[in-house]
Amino acid sequence: MYQTKAVVLEQPEHLVLSQLTLDEAGEADVVVDIDWSGISTGTERLLWSGRMPAFPGMGYPLVPGYESVGTVRDAGNTSGLSVGDKVFVPGAKCFGDVRGLFGGAAQRVVLPGVRALRIAPEFGENGVLLALAATAFHVTSGNAALQPDLIIGHGVLGRVLARIAVLSGASPVVWETNAERRLGGEGYEVIDPATDSRRNYKSICDVSGDSNILDTLISRMAMGGEVVLAGFYDEPMSFTFPPAFMREARIRVAAQWQPADLIAVKNLAESGQLSLDGLITHRFLADDADNAYRTAFSDPRCLKMILDWRTT
Repeated sequence: MYQTKAVVLEQPEHLVLSQLTLDEAGEADVVVDIDWSGISTGTERLLWSGRMPAFPGMGYPLVPGYESVGTVRDAGNTSGLSVGDKVFVPGAKCFGDVRGLFGGAAQRVVLPGVRALRIAPEFGENGVLLALAATAFHVTSGNAALQPDLIIGHGVLGRVLARIAVLSGASPVVWETNAERRLGGEGYEVIDPATDSRRNYKSICDVSGDSNILDTLISRMAMGGEVVLAGFYDEPMSFTFPPAFMREARIRVAAQWQPADLIAVKNLAESGQLSLDGLITHRFLADDADNAYRTAFSDPRCLKMILDWRTT
């Protein structure tokens, strides 16, 4: 059996790097040596802080992470992959009694070959961004007519949403309250919401995770408009009915990306149509994982933090 070092959340706000024994790989599985893994400031922040709502597989201790890139070390005969392939890994459940939620923050993982997506080696560390890109793509499935004209939040997810919208011919506006994060718009406008008086947005996509934002967004909506909730919310959400009634408002939840979304954004990125450059801002060695997680969750200048496992 293979061994691995892995990030383990033993309890909220207590993270260690532990040596774990991996489950045995079968004929349909691959063993992947991870090069880089990303830290999510949405779901992983909730896991780290202990504020994650009841969720299938939830509990401590757990190995977080669903944004990893690595190299196939061993491939089962029916895995569909070969030794040496570069792959994107959307997490793994291979750590025995330690929960894999989502199980990608490890030096080595075992997972079914059908869940590992072969990618071009040229992706490098940018490969960790494919999950967020697939999440953004899932909001509209690439439909030009459904692209948002207002996006709330200019983090990584908001930026990829805006880039996909521009690629589809739209001209979105992005709201961002943090002045430093208003930098970096590529083909779209990023503004302080306090300066925006517009009240006819047809499609508003929220990635802020703010559970109290619905009334604000509904007040900016055109008749028959839609709010898409694409963040992750740890508190119940509500809205005042009369303004929503007057606008005949629609509210839609964009759930987790599907395999087709992941393949679509991989193809867009490999073809050069969708740029993922400039989104990774911070890099820590995996041995310094505790500081990496704390920095990712506390430094507003950090868009995407990645852990480097290559020398661990």
